[in-house]
Amino acid sequence: MDVKAAPNGVATIEDRILRITGYYGYYPGYSSQKSTSRSSVTRCKPGANCPSSHGGISRQLSPLSVTEDSSAPILELQSRGPSGVCGHRVERQNRAGDDGTQTHPENSSQENRIKARCRSCTSVVLKAVWGLLIILSVSSSWVGTTQIVKITYKNFYCPFFMTWFSTNWNIMFFPVYYSGHLATAQEKQSPMKKFRECSRIFGEDGLTLKLFLKRTAPFSILWTLTNYLYLLALRKLTATDVSALFCCNKAFVFLLSWIVLKDRFMGVRIVAAIMAITGIVMMAYADNFHTDSIIGVAFAVGSASTSALYKVLFKMFLGSANFGEAAHFVSTLGFFNLIFISFTPVILYFTKVEHWSSFAALPWGYLCGMAGLWLAFNILVNVGVVLTYPTLISIGTVLSVPGNAAVDLLKQEVIFNVVRLAATVIICIGFLLMLLPEEWDEITLRFINSLKEKKSEEHVEDLTDPSVHLRSRSRANGTVSIPLA
Repeated sequence: MDVKAAPNGVATIEDRILRITGYYGYYPGYSSQKSTSRSSVTRCKPGANCPSSHGGISRQLSPLSVTEDSSAPILELQSRGPSGVCGHRVERQNRAGDDGTQTHPENSSQENRIKARCRSCTSVVLKAVWGLLIILSVSSSWVGTTQIVKITYKNFYCPFFMTWFSTNWNIMFFPVYYSGHLATAQEKQSPMKKFRECSRIFGEDGLTLKLFLKRTAPFSILWTLTNYLYLLALRKLTATDVSALFCCNKAFVFLLSWIVLKDRFMGVRIVAAIMAITGIVMMAYADNFHTDSIIGVAFAVGSASTSALYKVLFKMFLGSANFGEAAHFVSTLGFFNLIFISFTPVILYFTKVEHWSSFAALPWGYLCGMAGLWLAFNILVNVGVVLTYPTLISIGTVLSVPGNAAVDLLKQEVIFNVVRLAATVIICIGFLLMLLPEEWDEITLRFINSLKEKKSEEHVEDLTDPSVHLRSRSRANGTVSIPLA
């Protein structure tokens, strides 16, 4: 029977069945074209000439037209894109490409994270290495300064002249800083421009005569008193005792900051301050409260107190300073000392309080060595804050105590009894407690919790490992056993 063509071009029942079943070789008019193509095929006997067969075969193998003969569906299968097998392969390749484009940013982000971690680890390692070098440099420079003073006292005892002479060397602090700036900075600045930039520590207007007298005078006096009292204490006590007592300045800084600057109260630092005071009393008791011992302890504690007052006032009036501003300020102190305090050694010389026969008789080698090491100590303390962690600089200061103790033992200038040794250890422990950060309790709790979590994870892994081995063995034997919990 004949079926009329539908509006969509489907003419026969076979076409409708093929369309419904979704046969991928179907096209409208497939059945009618198939019947006509079959009717047009002629059978040839073997050996007979079939002139039209070559043309028919060549026409059947042409994939350019989808309305060809019965071989068209097969050719269409090979060339079909969106619905055939090749289309599925292309789609899979496209999906793989899309997945690659999606995973590429993730890979790049992971690489960036790895690079950032490597950079942070490298910076931490560099800071630690610089910190180790600066710790050794700070402690050795401070030990060298103290020991040279003790050697100088054997032939020349003029503590104020030595203090004045060494303070004048602070003038070279800013030239040393500027030399480092020229060697390391990419954008070089002129000396005057750099000097004006660093003078902002005194205010927006820079360094004026009024500010020079107002801000520099009190700090210069405190600087001179700190060093002068330290040198006086070295006359009465050993280098080990004086360096240990000077470490109490950290406790005094905390007490003054708590009272004057209203800093945060910390119980552990109160304990450290109490330990420092206990060490001071024990140090005085080590020589049975001998007169020289008590005076020497008083001088050393006074030096530590003026040093603490200097630091607290600096923080109050000038705030924090970078390396260049600190170099500018210390050089300014040297200029003030040279201009306004030079009359004091002259008065002491003519009153024969500090007298020497001639300038040629002065131990210039020891004096220059002491002043140079003192300047190096001040430079290293300020450089260390830039290159490494400030806590390491303080550790370098406290390491001067065992350094001086080792030198004193080699020189056989000190006999350590139990009381003196205990006092030194207590003061050093109190100094180290002062270095704890404000959030030390929270950091400690986090560290303990992380250790507990690691132990629990290891315990869980230890429990799961035997069960895995047991299951693998039982499966190898053909049976599965579940261990009891």
